Amino acid sequence: MTMRVAIGLFGMVSSALAGTSAFATPSFPSTGHLLTSIALSAPFGAHPGWQLKVTQDGTVADPFGEPSDTVPGAIRLCLSSDNGRTCRPGLDRMLTSSVPGDLFTQPHFLNDARIVQPTPGRALLLIQVASLHGGNGDQRVATIALRYDRARDRFVPAYARQTRRNNNQEIRYVAAGPLRGAIIAAEPTDDAPFGFWMTVDRPDPTNAYRQVLRYRSATRYGDGNALAVIDSEMPEIQRRLALWHPGSPLPLPAGGCTQPRLIAHALWCSPSPVPHIPG
Repeated sequence: MTMRVAIGLFGMVSSALAGTSAFATPSFPSTGHLLTSIALSAPFGAHPGWQLKVTQDGTVADPFGEPSDTVPGAIRLCLSSDNGRTCRPGLDRMLTSSVPGDLFTQPHFLNDARIVQPTPGRALLLIQVASLHGGNGDQRVATIALRYDRARDRFVPAYARQTRRNNNQEIRYVAAGPLRGAIIAAEPTDDAPFGFWMTVDRPDPTNAYRQVLRYRSATRYGDGNALAVIDSEMPEIQRRLALWHPGSPLPLPAGGCTQPRLIAHALWCSPSPVPHIPG
């Protein structure tokens, strides 16, 4: 997996995730290990019976390793209101791509599955899955947030995005603070100076996500900054959204930051090496 460009889910599989009958999974498999089960009717004020169940098959041969190597089996996701007889939308297609013979379209890792509240009283179902690892350690990661459409009695995508993971990419839901409810993506650029495209999406009054910010980062790939890209860019993100002003206390990562300082508009913490800012 050498591609470094993120692939937007809405552009390729929005119909699959919208719950159309052509893409609904006909039934939930009865075999496999149960990873998680989340009751959805009460948190979303939905009709009775809605739940998410995620199971995982047994280990399988690693298609990228030695003949004796095994990897975790495929994950099955079922969002259902009829006890698994029909699963909709087809969440197993979250990693779909347009590449013929792609071996990274099936989820094998469940990174996240939880109910979040972008604003009080408004719930979303947040799910992140990942593919097998490629020979270089990379994998495809898909993140989706679903809202409940009460008029149609179904869950529909509010946000969806794919990216990779081995170039410091990240898609992060912000649970608290001035950006509560936002989803931030950091994705590598394809040309010098090699940095990241920072994209911020926020929910509108219907809980559908809209892009409110996109810019090229001050953080550079390989600059020696130990912080995650989103953390190093947080002061600039908030400044551009008029949520932080120079001279105010810096927005710091949840894990803390010793001797925080801005270098070329990016946040650095000590102990850190002398910054190397590639040309």
